[in-house]
Amino acid sequence: MPALVLLGAQWGDEGKGKATDLLGGSVDYVVRYQGGNNAGHTVVVGDQKYALHLLPSGILSPGCTPVIGNGVVVDPAVLLSELSGLNERGVDTSKLVISGNAHLITPYNITVDKVTERFLGKRKIGTTGRGIGPTYADKINRTGIRVQDLFDESILHQKVEAALDFKNQVLAKLYNHRAVVAEQVVEEMLGYADQIRGYVADTTLLLNNAIDDGKVVLFEGGQGTLLDVDHGTYPFVTSSNPTAGGACTGAGVGPTKISRVIGILKAYTTRVGAGPFPTELFDADGEALRTIGGERGVTTGRDRRCGWFDAVIARYATRVNGLTDFFLTKLDVLTGWEQIPVCVAYEIDGKRVEELPYSQTDFHHAKPIYETLPGWSEDITKAKTFAELPKNAQAYVKALEEMSGAPISAIGVGPGRDETIEINSFLD
Repeated sequence: MPALVLLGAQWGDEGKGKATDLLGGSVDYVVRYQGGNNAGHTVVVGDQKYALHLLPSGILSPGCTPVIGNGVVVDPAVLLSELSGLNERGVDTSKLVISGNAHLITPYNITVDKVTERFLGKRKIGTTGRGIGPTYADKINRTGIRVQDLFDESILHQKVEAALDFKNQVLAKLYNHRAVVAEQVVEEMLGYADQIRGYVADTTLLLNNAIDDGKVVLFEGGQGTLLDVDHGTYPFVTSSNPTAGGACTGAGVGPTKISRVIGILKAYTTRVGAGPFPTELFDADGEALRTIGGERGVTTGRDRRCGWFDAVIARYATRVNGLTDFFLTKLDVLTGWEQIPVCVAYEIDGKRVEELPYSQTDFHHAKPIYETLPGWSEDITKAKTFAELPKNAQAYVKALEEMSGAPISAIGVGPGRDETIEINSFLD
C-alpha cells in the first residue's frame, strides 16, 4: 500500500484540508511534517465546519491515527486548546501521536516574532506573529526546546536560560523591550508536561513500521510550495520545507518509501501576506473571487490576495515536488464568468518566459501573459463525475492539466466532504 505526500502547489490555502479529509477514511495515518499553527485547514463534514491550525486533518476521520512529526513546531497552549475544542464537539482525539523531537514554541519566540516584524516596518515579511520563524531559528541555532525537554526539568531550565542569555540582550538593547524571566517560562512550559505526555512517542519508528506493515500513510504539508524556505518566493516564505522533500526530513521516512506525491491546486490563485504575485487582481474580478471563494485566512483572519490561475507556478510545483497527481479545488467558484483568463507565461524585460525565474528581481518584475478560456454558468456543485460537468468546465480542467504537467485526479466542486469528483484513485 502507498505512502503519499499531499501538499500545496501554490502559496498555500489551496484546500489541503479537504483533500486530506477525503483520503482520511482510506488511510491509517495522517502526518503533519512541517509548519505550526501558522497554517490553517477548513474541513466541512456534513453541516459541521472545522478550522484546524496545528492538528492533522486526519483527526476528524475515525480509525485514522493523526501524527505531529518531528519537523513541526508546536505551541503547547494552542495544541491543548485545539484538542479541547474538538473534544467538546464530540471528536475523539485520543489517537493523536506527537514526536518527542518536535520543537516547542515558547513565549519568548512569540515575543521575538512580534517585535521583529514591527521593527521591520515597510520591509516586514507578513508573518502571523505566532513565533514560528524564531522557533525554527532556535532549532537551526541549536538553542531550541523540544517536546521531550518538558519531561526533564533540569534540562528544560538549562536550555531556556541559555536561549534567553542572548535573546534578552537583543530584546532590551535593540527593541527596548523588557527582559523575559527564565523561571516564568520554565514554570509555564512545565505546566503542559502532564497534559501532553500521553501523546508523545517515537514517531519515526512508528511510521516506518506502519509502512513496512503495509499501512497507508499520508504526509500532509502545512503550507504551499511557493512558501518553501528553499524553493519559494524568498524572503516572503515560511521557515520550513512544505515541499515533498520536507516530508522525509520532517517525519523521518526515507524517500524510497514515498510512492505518490499529490499537489493541491486552486482553480485560481491566492496568497496571504507580502511578496510578489504576478496574477493578482485589484478589480471587481479580484473582489468577486475573494467574496465567492470565502478567501479569508483560517488562521490569520486576513483577506487573501486573489488572482487568476498561474500555470507557471503550477509547472514549477510539478518539477520541484515530483508531483504524480493534482487535486483541483474550488472549481465551483469560477461559475458565472463568461471568459476566464489563465496565465500561461510571463513577460520579463520584453521577453516571454515560461518557467519560474530563479532571480527574485525577475519574478518581482514578471507580468502575466494570459490566454482566455470560455466560462460556464451552470451549477456544478452536484456533479459526481467528470462527464457531468459543463463542456466548458471540462475544457478548463483539461487545459489546466496540460499546462501544469501532471494529471488532475480529483476536482473539488464545493466545500462539502462529498462535493468532490474523483477521476483517478490516489490509492491505486
